[in-house]
Amino acid sequence: MRTLYLLLLTLATPFVLLLLRRRGRDRAEAGRWRERLGWAMPVAGGLEVWVHAASFGEVQAATPLIEALLERHGDGRIGVTTMTATGSDLVRQRFGPRVVHAYLPIDLPACVRWRLARWRPRRVVVLESELWPTLYRELARRRIPLLLANARMSPRSQRRYRLLGALVRETVASASAIAAQSAHDAAAYRALGAGRVEITGNLKFDCVPPPAQLAAGRALRDALGAERPVWVAASTHEGEEQAALEAHRRLLEAHADAVLILVPRHPQRFDAVVRLIERSGCTYVRRSAEPMAHGSPPTPQVLLGDSMGEMFCYLAASDLAFVGGSLVPVGGHNVLEPAALGLPVLFGPHMHKQRPARALLLEAGAAREVADATELADAVASLLHDRERARQMGLQARAALQSHQGATMRVLAMLQTLPACP
Repeated sequence: MRTLYLLLLTLATPFVLLLLRRRGRDRAEAGRWRERLGWAMPVAGGLEVWVHAASFGEVQAATPLIEALLERHGDGRIGVTTMTATGSDLVRQRFGPRVVHAYLPIDLPACVRWRLARWRPRRVVVLESELWPTLYRELARRRIPLLLANARMSPRSQRRYRLLGALVRETVASASAIAAQSAHDAAAYRALGAGRVEITGNLKFDCVPPPAQLAAGRALRDALGAERPVWVAASTHEGEEQAALEAHRRLLEAHADAVLILVPRHPQRFDAVVRLIERSGCTYVRRSAEPMAHGSPPTPQVLLGDSMGEMFCYLAASDLAFVGGSLVPVGGHNVLEPAALGLPVLFGPHMHKQRPARALLLEAGAAREVADATELADAVASLLHDRERARQMGLQARAALQSHQGATMRVLAMLQTLPACP
């Protein structure tokens, strides 16, 4: 199975590199294909910890952990890799030159060995469900401890991993330790042959809203109108923007001054969403346009959040939040960020990637599940009308989140028990 995996990956690599080069948003991004082959600036003395957080959401979850590692080891001693451009942008925005950053190399022996030779990490942390057979094998061969942190496994992943058989079992067994989000996740990894597994909780519960974004959110709310009802549809996918706009048109019949902040998950869809808004007949502005000043008419019915890394700003400007990836079968996105700001949370039925967080907020009476645009409109209208009920849901959301914090320190403690590679 390993031979077949490497053969298929070798055959796919030229096409992957060509696709990434064509999709590069600018010349600098297009030129980063070398990082996929393992190139990176060498680190004198090596890295203390290499953290892999694949995408935007994983970088958000890893932020408290990376900050704690920087505090412990100092600037320039922590490496961070991502798979996506949006994740890369967030690393640069939040950490800048304090961390060493590059894309994760393609999982071929030569690429992985080149990166390890240039970075020489003493420990490695991989977030969530990223299983890379070659990387894990090379780390084990070099006796570099590997912690799979914030580990989760959906039923769909379990079925897929069972089909891959020995390759997945060997990869999981190569991890020095696994810090699982929940008992379900821990059991799933043990069933795949993991050795040391501990339940540390979800790092996303430890999210800390950046003060600068909270201030920007308050300024944005003042510009939109402090007395106007404002709701956000966050991290939306194709099909969900249409549902949010339909819900907002219905809401405007009862609340003519309501504002929808619409934040698509992927930046390449911003222009397509603009066309959807125009067809809806709603007035709108783009966040990337000239900033609105307080009291400057006309204020829009829809604000398109076409900026990256500002989710807390949009949440701080809102009265309630719908979290996307849940009305369509994506699996849901981070519902804990609005909870951290004390907002009532709405989401759709497809939340299989967010099971613990979904259950927590529903049990606390801090969230509501909606099936479609009609139920979304009804829930938004109800909560914007009953401000006291919305306030209570928000308080319950924040309390539920706070009661489950501490995963960052548990993961750090677990990491420290792994003897660093000399």
